[in-house]
Amino acid sequence: MDLWFTEQHTKDVCFSIRVEKQIHSEQSKYQRIDVFESKEFGRFLTIDGKMMLTEKDEFIYHEMIVHVPMAVNPGVKNVLVIGGGDGGTIRELTRYGTIEKIDLVEVDKRVLEVSRAYFPEVSEKLSDKRISFYFEDGLRFIREKENEYDLIIVDSTDPFGPGEGLFTKEFYGSCCNALKENGILVNQQECPYYADYSKFMKRAHQCMQEFFPVCRIYQAQIPSYPSGNWVFGFASKGLNPVSDLRDSEWNKLGLKTRYYNTDVHVGSFAIPNYIRDILADTTEQQEF
Repeated sequence: MDLWFTEQHTKDVCFSIRVEKQIHSEQSKYQRIDVFESKEFGRFLTIDGKMMLTEKDEFIYHEMIVHVPMAVNPGVKNVLVIGGGDGGTIRELTRYGTIEKIDLVEVDKRVLEVSRAYFPEVSEKLSDKRISFYFEDGLRFIREKENEYDLIIVDSTDPFGPGEGLFTKEFYGSCCNALKENGILVNQQECPYYADYSKFMKRAHQCMQEFFPVCRIYQAQIPSYPSGNWVFGFASKGLNPVSDLRDSEWNKLGLKTRYYNTDVHVGSFAIPNYIRDILADTTEQQEF
């Protein structure tokens, strides 16, 4: 008998992976956490039935959410990661010796524990001494911070349940206050292709524009995510992600990556017209 994991992307579209076995399932205080084994994608993690990561393609997401801002400012020292309990974002950040401090805020401690148990290559750097852990709500945590971080990465789940507050105007205003003068905010903004997802991208973009003079979106192709196309937001108080790219400096670091390079960096900010159309009536027109 075949066993399949199926995620419903819309009422008319589903994504399915043949599963060899389910190796973990639990209902934590906040959400349902499952781990499956498959031939095509290896082990994969789902939360409340939504795909979070697979062993085969997680590198794309984690490289693009970390190396894009780090190549704009390779001198980042203090970082806040909200979400990201699987450890993939942390893994990429710890490759930079210039980073002195990483605060990781994850509402559900069980996500870290499950990732450590079943995804050792993703979570391998969660023991780095530069990390301080805070198991609490990200919105509540950020309210108390001011002029503290060079980089904030919002590696959140979808904007439902525990992740809902991380897509609000209040949250982005607090992030702006928590960033230093040349600070950068990067977040995942869902899939632009399906309407039920793209409305969250649009809402996040609108909210960020109210607080940040530079607000751009960029994209990556992630096969296991809805439609295979995923969007990230880049916001800052002054640094432009393309014109201020320090490509020579970043390339001299000699970091070995599987998806990200500085050519991909520039190209990822070239946005298709259908996405431009979705964002056409945002509060303030900017070059996409």
